[in-house]
Amino acid sequence: MNKILILGSNSFSGNHLVNFLIEKDMKVIGCSLSAESPKRFNTVLNEGMKKRKNFIFHRININKNFKKLKVIIKKYKPEIIVDFLGQGMVDESWQYPELTFNTNVIGKIKLYDFLKKEKFLKKYIKISTPEVFGSSKIKSSNFDQYNPSTPYALSHSTIEKYLLLINKQFSFPVIIARFANFYGPYQKLYRVIPLAIHKASKKEIFKLHGGGSSRRSFIFSKDFCNGIFKMIKKGKPGEFYQFSSKEYNSIKEIVNMIYKKYKLDPKKYIKNVSDRPGKDKDYKINDRETRKKLKWNNNYNLQMGVNETIEWYKSYENQFGVKDEKFIIKK
Repeated sequence: MNKILILGSNSFSGNHLVNFLIEKDMKVIGCSLSAESPKRFNTVLNEGMKKRKNFIFHRININKNFKKLKVIIKKYKPEIIVDFLGQGMVDESWQYPELTFNTNVIGKIKLYDFLKKEKFLKKYIKISTPEVFGSSKIKSSNFDQYNPSTPYALSHSTIEKYLLLINKQFSFPVIIARFANFYGPYQKLYRVIPLAIHKASKKEIFKLHGGGSSRRSFIFSKDFCNGIFKMIKKGKPGEFYQFSSKEYNSIKEIVNMIYKKYKLDPKKYIKNVSDRPGKDKDYKINDRETRKKLKWNNNYNLQMGVNETIEWYKSYENQFGVKDEKFIIKK
């Protein structure tokens, strides 16, 4: 299975997966709403150029260029599709709920209706989120009840249910994967870990939403790429796989750790601000079955991953600016 289509290939996670796969001599077709990211945010340009011949990129807006996307899929006939595509920011899903649902639900349903008639597709790996289950303080939860807290999470729970429906009725070869928070080198600065590194390096104030009391697991880029690769090789259609690290930290603990790495007193540089609407306070992912079935383990703890992310940041430190700190929604 060496021909793979990555939807949302310009996302942080999609970009890392593209590089991971072309390093394994697989042919990868990437589709994304935006143009490819500049070098400081693009692992493919930095680490995969020797095998760039194995990567073909198409700029596609699923809401505006759906016919073009169908032509691309029919041309390459990928056996595997990995789907990161979608509007992925929680705050913006409150501001633009119609765009969120047009992209994450309506556009996807049109795509699945087209794909379920095609015989070449062996696996469709949908990258989802544990946010479909809302906040949970249960240490070992199977997350068997949907309880989304935001339009973003609701869009994911809706499309998950639809995928399960067409898997049942039409044997659509979907695999649903839920991951803990992604992080690592080349991540955009509006995400919490690279933003904390950026602010600490410049000795600037970090605004901590809700006092940073929310607790999360974070999974490093190389670990999540390996997890997706395991699903490509061993994953079974119709199944769910959940991936996490073995650590569980508050956002405050993580930001404090990063400031201390820069020998700064977090109390002097961290300012508590009001929390975002609908933000989940706690959730843990039960990945025991995934580790057993796929023989997958995360190899990076948080300290290791943050150190590697800091080294990436230092390589481009003079190229980052204020604009990089803010997410701009693409329509």
